[in-house]
Amino acid sequence: MIKKLDELLNLAREKGKKTLSVAVAQDKEVLTAVTEAVKLGIVDAILVGDEEKIKKIAEEDNLHMDNIKIVDEKNILKAAAKAVEFVSNGQAHFIMKGMLGTADLLRAVLNKEAGLRGSGLLSHVMVYDVPAYHKLILLTDGGMVPYPTLEDKIGIVNNAVKVAHKLEIEMPKVAPICAVEVVNPSMQATMDASVLSQMNKRGQIKGCIIDGPLGLDNAISKLAAEHKGIVSDVAGDADVLLVPNIESGNFLGKSMTYFANSESAGVIMGAKCPVVLVSRADSAKSKLYSIALGSVIS
Repeated sequence: MIKKLDELLNLAREKGKKTLSVAVAQDKEVLTAVTEAVKLGIVDAILVGDEEKIKKIAEEDNLHMDNIKIVDEKNILKAAAKAVEFVSNGQAHFIMKGMLGTADLLRAVLNKEAGLRGSGLLSHVMVYDVPAYHKLILLTDGGMVPYPTLEDKIGIVNNAVKVAHKLEIEMPKVAPICAVEVVNPSMQATMDASVLSQMNKRGQIKGCIIDGPLGLDNAISKLAAEHKGIVSDVAGDADVLLVPNIESGNFLGKSMTYFANSESAGVIMGAKCPVVLVSRADSAKSKLYSIALGSVIS
């Protein structure tokens, strides 16, 4: 079981080198992360984008581009399509977002001709290394599905569980986060949490333990759970936090980054390959961890 993101780098090396395709690669933090991942033996890389800008950044920041292929394409949409094509034709195992909008990259990924469209829901999974928590914690979905239905949440949980299993968490504990710990018919998130828990108990959602509704405090703190009299296999030991909507996931994730000094990694799941996608404001280190996560999943 991987408990720190630094361990993820070792796991990625152990799983064997993969090839990463980067769409619109002319970004300092992206190039720093990619060159470090190549140096560590985690990936080989194909950079698609403005070759002149890529080389200028590499020269200015003394980034070693040995064994990295550059495909010159200045048009952003065409660069995204070419980066996806490398995965489609088997030359790369997974793809990473560079200096383009998420929607532009996903349009290329989901293009029927690309052949990367999966059968399930696309959702975003973040993995956080929070100094105050005793292990890694996954957060979903704060980046893709704005207001998930119950059916959406089933897909979101399944995607997160796949990531957890790749992190060697054999039976991840999933906490559907709500404002209260009791089922309240006027609060849809609590109703969904209850149904998800029951479906899990009946074997309709497999590979994990789901218990909710739970508040954030008692999902991650055994003391808080004890104070509220909550008896649960998940309370105080959650591996996955399932949020009710994109705003809550976005706020919680950024709080862990900026208030709790957490490192993180992020991928989109649900396509035929993981899509490495983190905020443009994220550090090169978080992008490196995200590459390692994508490599392990792919």
